[in-house]
Amino acid sequence: MEWTSWALLPILVVFLWLSTAQLTDRIPKLRGKSICLLIAHPDDEAMFFAPTVLALTKPALGNHVKILCLSSGNAEGLGETRKKELAKSGLMLGLRGEDDVLVIDDPNFPDSMTTTWDSRLLGDLLLSTFAPSLAKTPNTSAPPATIDVLITFDKGGVSSHPNHISLLHGARAFMKALMHRHKGWDCPVTLYTLTSTNIVRKYLGLFDAPITLLSSVVATRSKKSASNVPYRLFFTNGLSEYWAARRAMTTAHQSQMLWFRWFWIVLSRYMTVNDLKADTG
Repeated sequence: MEWTSWALLPILVVFLWLSTAQLTDRIPKLRGKSICLLIAHPDDEAMFFAPTVLALTKPALGNHVKILCLSSGNAEGLGETRKKELAKSGLMLGLRGEDDVLVIDDPNFPDSMTTTWDSRLLGDLLLSTFAPSLAKTPNTSAPPATIDVLITFDKGGVSSHPNHISLLHGARAFMKALMHRHKGWDCPVTLYTLTSTNIVRKYLGLFDAPITLLSSVVATRSKKSASNVPYRLFFTNGLSEYWAARRAMTTAHQSQMLWFRWFWIVLSRYMTVNDLKADTG
């Protein structure tokens, strides 16, 4: 009996995983939106946000997803290689074309485990990129923006990387500047952040999907964001999506495939499940 139970365990795990992926369809989605994924380094999109990108780029939803990367990941002199790898990965995850990937190679935003990027500079960059006509727009009109949704890391940055965490503060600076002279209007951009978890859940892999689904359903039903879009988003990779995410890492980001990356691919929940919250500042 004991051996039978152990033999059935993998089947049960796979059943729960696939059931969770199917139930994801009941969670509110973004449709017909212009969406930017804001990341710090090439490979962030595959290591952390693959379930999100794979879900939002599905043609049936009508979204246009782009990636803005704030560094070329040149800490080891591989910046040019990593730019090409990011473009390849983006296409594998469903982006429409290489033009939908932009890498900012600015010395103000170095790839560094010890550097916090300036939130004001980040905010100004996002403002010039996504609201170039803001200065010419009277405060009696709604603030203009070329995107509807901005997605990035939360205050934990998943791995506590200071570059990741800096993106949240830069995104908030952008949102604040966007609304500075336009009080009383709805903000045209919704900011979503990827939920960081404790180290146990971080490495639960697909086991974390049912836990996250339950919390997402409860939160979605109980709260809405200010702009009447879902307060919380939930994405789970099925088998085909998981293999697409895996290929984006192993095939596109070959320069980064050190031995410990394989542990991440197998064990990390972020290769299987993403939950995002609308940021309220």
